[in-house]
Amino acid sequence: MDGWPHLISSTAAEHLQALGRDFDLVWCTGWEEKANEYLPGLLGLPGELPFLSFDENPGRGHAHWKLAAIDDYAGPDRALAWVDDALNDACRTWAGERAASTLLVETQPHLGLVDEQVATLVGWARAL
Repeated sequence: MDGWPHLISSTAAEHLQALGRDFDLVWCTGWEEKANEYLPGLLGLPGELPFLSFDENPGRGHAHWKLAAIDDYAGPDRALAWVDDALNDACRTWAGERAASTLLVETQPHLGLVDEQVATLVGWARAL
């Protein structure tokens, strides 16, 4: 992307397509709108997805740079699952304090999202 190599799991397309049946997928990446330039075609998604934009200084006392944008997008009452390879204690505290059901799924950068995590996500969504 823009001259920089990126690794994408060989199962990413299959996993996102499966999750799209039970979730409203949203790009939550530093790529922001560029995710739609590269990823839908590569991953066989039906089209562009909504994406979050991030402030340089997220404020609100959050210690994770994505939290303010996720909080704004989801609001206090929308259930959400957040899949990321860089979750921290601030993320876990925020998730635990939300009124709506919230699931955090932490991936390993060298593996990406794995089958077991997809099964957990689908089971969680269907149980809501």
